[in-house]
Amino acid sequence: MPNIEKGINVIIEDGAKIGDNCVIGHNVVIHRGVIIGDDVTIGDNTVLGKEPFAASTSATTSIEELKPLSLGSGTTIGASCVIYKGASLGEKCFVGDLATIREKTTIGEKTIVGKGATVENGTSVGKRVKIETGAYITAFSTIEDYCFIAPEVTFTNDNYLGRTEERKKHFKGPTLRKGARIGANATLLPGVTVGEDALVAAGSVVTKDLAPRKIYAGIPAKFIRDVPQEQLIEEQAFYEERE
Repeated sequence: MPNIEKGINVIIEDGAKIGDNCVIGHNVVIHRGVIIGDDVTIGDNTVLGKEPFAASTSATTSIEELKPLSLGSGTTIGASCVIYKGASLGEKCFVGDLATIREKTTIGEKTIVGKGATVENGTSVGKRVKIETGAYITAFSTIEDYCFIAPEVTFTNDNYLGRTEERKKHFKGPTLRKGARIGANATLLPGVTVGEDALVAAGSVVTKDLAPRKIYAGIPAKFIRDVPQEQLIEEQAFYEERE
């Protein structure tokens, strides 16, 4: 049996696999089949491996058989989080209190999902990404490695705003290329691509694709100047892909 420190009123369903040296808080629910690596900490009142269910009018949630939720070794999950069945988190991730991560979402190693942030279904998040407090990442988005998303950023995926059946063919969240940075309260419209190492200023609205290594600001976001050399991802001490 693995060495597990477990709080009061913890529910671990049959088939869940929990690694060694894990700490599980009070009132945690771990659903059937969840896979948890070694040295994982889970805060009070968190639900892991929740089955998705769709509202009668939902256009982006489908009911289907999903892979078990998996949490990589060394990951920390805060209090009152909900992480759905079918999600996958790499090693040494950090998920803040009250965050939600939906089904069919993959998150790379050493990524942070901040307090109260939401990552919707069918989203791909790379390694060493920072998604800060209260950010909303819509379904079907792509975030590559080393991106930074400031508090209260909003991604969108429906240009039809819920009208017509045609919209269902075109759902697509934004794509952030490696090292892109998005300032607080910025809004990204459906399907836009933010280029590698580009920077979007706080409060901007991104309505079209943005070029790499440029700074954009405003409503709509417009080119301001180049990103300074010292701010580029390859200049940072934490960057792991130098040749």
